[in-house]
Amino acid sequence: MSIYTEEQAKAILDKVIALSQADECTATLSGSITGNIRFALNNVSTSGIVSNAQLIVQSAFGQREGITTINSFDDASLERVVRRAEELARLAPENPERMPALEKQDYKPSPTFVQATADITPEQRAQIAAASIGPCRDGKLIAAGFLQDDQSFFAFANSKGNFGYQRATNLDYTCTVRTEDGRGSGWVSRNAADVKQFDADESIQVAIQKARDSAEAKALEPGKYTVILEPAAAAGLISFMMFFFDARQADEGRSFLSKKGGGTKLGEQVYDPRVTIMADPWDPEAPVMPWDQEGLPREKHAIIKDGKVEYLQYSRYWAQKQGKRAVGQPGNLLMAGGSKSTAELVKGTQKGILVTRTWYIRMVDPQTVLLTGLTRDGTFYIENGEIKHPVKNFRFNESPVIMLNNIEELGKPVRLSGDESPFVMMIPPMKLRDFTFTSLSDAV
Repeated sequence: MSIYTEEQAKAILDKVIALSQADECTATLSGSITGNIRFALNNVSTSGIVSNAQLIVQSAFGQREGITTINSFDDASLERVVRRAEELARLAPENPERMPALEKQDYKPSPTFVQATADITPEQRAQIAAASIGPCRDGKLIAAGFLQDDQSFFAFANSKGNFGYQRATNLDYTCTVRTEDGRGSGWVSRNAADVKQFDADESIQVAIQKARDSAEAKALEPGKYTVILEPAAAAGLISFMMFFFDARQADEGRSFLSKKGGGTKLGEQVYDPRVTIMADPWDPEAPVMPWDQEGLPREKHAIIKDGKVEYLQYSRYWAQKQGKRAVGQPGNLLMAGGSKSTAELVKGTQKGILVTRTWYIRMVDPQTVLLTGLTRDGTFYIENGEIKHPVKNFRFNESPVIMLNNIEELGKPVRLSGDESPFVMMIPPMKLRDFTFTSLSDAV
């Protein structure tokens, strides 16, 4: 069994805390049932279900801390993992930045669990794979994709009486469709907490159309262009930028939010006034756990409001040192936008480039958040409100800070999530001016 009820989880955690002889003890119990199906070359290649649960015990003597993990929960195993954590704590060097365990907190539950997603069957996964493969095979195209659905629980307790428990569900789907000659490629990604919000038939048509339309790509000279970034293309750049909202980095002069001569840009106009990004664990479109990895309660608040920086993330240690209040690190990014779809943004564009996806994003300059990466799986030239032809992929060098100062129009936000991002996101398609492409890429 890998999904425990609140009562079952609390019983295990209470035993761990009772066994502890350390100054402080924190125990975390989590588990999941993850189903998946993978297909390639228009055939299912693998499918399965992974079920697992684990217990993490953190024991501390003063500033020394030891951490151990186990996946057996009988009394003898619990005794063993607690004693091992204490042994490691006694051997560990002192950590001058270690913070004491949290006192009892109040957590407001968020709507992260949907029973329909938890109840997904192997037959449903097979139907989704068939809905993806069938139209591609009929259209002489080649599909490769992956579906993963997950139900999980997370519980924790400590020796100061704090306790939290919550369940969650998630579904991720990606599919790449190629033409038989390999010259055209289309891609689609979907993320949802509720499987009822996912439509495999609609999703595969997006990738099919892009694959067909992206063959016979023409080369355009690198340079600065008006671009329309689809939500998935914009999300990678924006989530990367959010790692630099750390207060300590800003205070120590290591961030684009540091001011010359000292201080930070908190409260200053850094972006176009149309840029507003919120964090809200209870958002009905993109709910997340009501606590962060340290167990700090999350709050609804603005990160950027009307282009002004409203929030910096303080760790508990840095908040204490600076005399600030630490709140839970955001789990979602909710960016405001308009009402138009990507297609409607295209119709209103005289000349520009439509980017389906950005990938292989890497840092160039942390002081300006200058990033480099590549477009792929469907890049198109727009003229007079229509997609005229596909273009070869580009390498870009662009800062999301500059990008979000070059906004022409924002569309309707959609839900996204990714392997490289810790956030669930609501990101709009973006029409931007002067986006910098530096070279061409022959990859599709």
